[in-house]
Amino acid sequence: MKKDLRIIFMGTPEFSVPVLEGLIENYKVIGVVTQPDKKVGRKQEIKFSPVKEVAIKNQIPVFQPQRIKKEYQEILDLKPDLIVTCAYGQIIPKIILDLPKYHCINVHASLLPKLRGGAPIHKAIINNYPRTGITIMYMVEKMDAGDILAQRETIIKKEENVGMLHDRLSKMGKELLLDTIPNLIYGKITPIKQQESEVTYAWNITREEEKVDFSKHTIDIYNQIRGLSPHPGAYATLEGKIVKIYASRISESFFTTRKDGEIGKVYEDGIGVSTKDGEIILTEIQFEGKKKMAVKDYFHGYNGEKLIGKIFNEE
Repeated sequence: MKKDLRIIFMGTPEFSVPVLEGLIENYKVIGVVTQPDKKVGRKQEIKFSPVKEVAIKNQIPVFQPQRIKKEYQEILDLKPDLIVTCAYGQIIPKIILDLPKYHCINVHASLLPKLRGGAPIHKAIINNYPRTGITIMYMVEKMDAGDILAQRETIIKKEENVGMLHDRLSKMGKELLLDTIPNLIYGKITPIKQQESEVTYAWNITREEEKVDFSKHTIDIYNQIRGLSPHPGAYATLEGKIVKIYASRISESFFTTRKDGEIGKVYEDGIGVSTKDGEIILTEIQFEGKKKMAVKDYFHGYNGEKLIGKIFNEE
């Protein structure tokens, strides 16, 4: 293994951290490129990306171009042998893609060509995919369209939410990347072209996609809730106020006299809400202005029976 391999890493969120740490442990990371710092909260305090935090800890130079298509000279000057990207957040220009001897490769959280785009983990769960995985591919100017170098798949567990799957795939990404790099630099990989006829997309989550529509099938609502938990979180409105929904389970009950979205029963662990074909039990919620909590804990200070008959999303 070439320990002196000079690598630039490009990434931003928490998902990228294990991948970067794996590279630092095994190779010479000469630079890290991440998105610009953000101002957050009421006090507008500066917040570093998780990737920048790791780079600073390991005394690696950090570059944060506002627009990498125009601000790339510092990257060119480093003359890397390999560039690794993982959830960076900007389209990388051709001048950078053509720079390294061993090209620019990407760690993507889906089995390409399925789920190209910025929210592949969320959409895999929301769209009820039975399995997903990690793809290592060559970077090209078109989004997630490069030739595949390696893939590893995993079954999506029925009780798994996006946070759980995110953490598993992040570790898988690190492991697969470290397995792939030696094969790449020693010419042991035959890249595979993606089949354009099989392409699906996973665009970033919109606010509209976060709202639960109780007129849908129970399984679709269940998948939506776990596909958005813990972040950004699904929501519905109740008496004009937003209720965030973080966990649920599917009930075997069905009440023909209830309206879609109507709270019809209080269970030990949650509230039963009618759907198109049954009932979903909301087990972890957050009322507007309150803390997130298990529904059973909420009922300790509130009579759950008062909720019966109320309807989510009623105008």
